Amino acid sequence: MRMEAPINYYKESLKELEAIKATGKRPTLLFHVCCGPCSCFPLTFLCPHFDVTIYYANSNIYPSEEYDHRLSELKKLISYLKRDYGYEVKLIVPPYDNESYQKTMAPYAGSPEGGERCFACYRLRMEESYAYAEAHGFDYFTTVMTVSRQKNSKKLNEIGAELALKYPKTKYFHSDFKKNHGLEIGTEIRKKYELYNQNYCGCKASFEEMKEREKRLQNRVQK
Repeated sequence: MRMEAPINYYKESLKELEAIKATGKRPTLLFHVCCGPCSCFPLTFLCPHFDVTIYYANSNIYPSEEYDHRLSELKKLISYLKRDYGYEVKLIVPPYDNESYQKTMAPYAGSPEGGERCFACYRLRMEESYAYAEAHGFDYFTTVMTVSRQKNSKKLNEIGAELALKYPKTKYFHSDFKKNHGLEIGTEIRKKYELYNQNYCGCKASFEEMKEREKRLQNRVQK
């Protein structure tokens, strides 16, 4: 049986940008974002082509102080990009509800990072954002999460394509922001602006896993 070639989501994004350019229009895009560092390169990639609005749907982040810290750094990035590039990026912050998030994710307790627990988290936040995009007349929707090495870009784009069938008025913008040196460019921007760079994904489970890693490292150093 002949195997299908994997989809190159970076090339798909370039094709879509060419199609948009041909229209002579500047469509609106709702951009699900989790933090400032992850957004550095994607915003410089998207803003020349779209009227971008960030949707900070991240009730997964634990504890609440971390949620606030990441939001504060994102606001700093937005202000720097306006100052240095002239990008006018709007920001929408829906209510934070980690308690409801924990209840929704309870069936995935014990699932390792990068598995079904994470896939369910992707879908939960992307669907909340996508529903908002369609309800408010956005032309496109996409998520920043494909920039991360730790996240499954194929799964994220599959979820986006599935949600596009449910919310057909808003088109899904395929992406793989880490490709073509996107991750490295984003790192340079983050360092330039001295943004706080978190050391765990965000949820309580990943927070506890991070604490365990730190504990093991400390024990090795003390030996």
